[in-house]
Amino acid sequence: MLERFRGFWTRLVSPIAHLLIRLGVSPDAVTVVGTLGVVAGALVFFPQGMLLTGVLVITAFVFSDLVDGHMARLTGRTSPFGAFLDSTLDRVGDGAIFGGLALYFAGPGDSTLYLVLSLVCLVMGSVTSYARAKAESLGYQAKGGIAERADRLVAILVMTGLSAIFSLPFLLFLTLWVLAAASTVTVVQRVLLVRGQALAGPAGDAA
Repeated sequence: MLERFRGFWTRLVSPIAHLLIRLGVSPDAVTVVGTLGVVAGALVFFPQGMLLTGVLVITAFVFSDLVDGHMARLTGRTSPFGAFLDSTLDRVGDGAIFGGLALYFAGPGDSTLYLVLSLVCLVMGSVTSYARAKAESLGYQAKGGIAERADRLVAILVMTGLSAIFSLPFLLFLTLWVLAAASTVTVVQRVLLVRGQALAGPAGDAA
């Protein structure tokens, strides 16, 4: 998983980060280009039924999420705006992935049920991130749950790719069911976590 093995992936992308720095590329530019690549991979290829191609394109650009952060640390250009931009565009990329799958099921995938499940994953994934951000803005903590962003991202990309390679669509179907349920549970977990902190005392004490 990207988050659990961040040290390994950072060492892997370090040469790319150093090269981009030498070329004068900014971390924010990498963030924007990476997001555009993810969006293009999801919204161009998935709706056409080209699931494996879409997964490969998306995966190539997902690693920009590690490259830009490493570049910012190397150059000392970390900033609140950079963190804000990165987090905001992450949501755009995630939405494009599940939106692209929804378009696939509205077209060549021909399934209203899985179109709806894709939209559930899109909405609940966004709410999961929003719940944490809103809680932290109020002085509470709402990190954790059974389906954080990295978990959702790796699961949907890996299983979509495998379903296309082996012509086993049930792998994608099962993943959408699991992610829809897990994302919903994660939202409930975070709501209950913040509720417990709110009942325990002022937000300043909970932080």
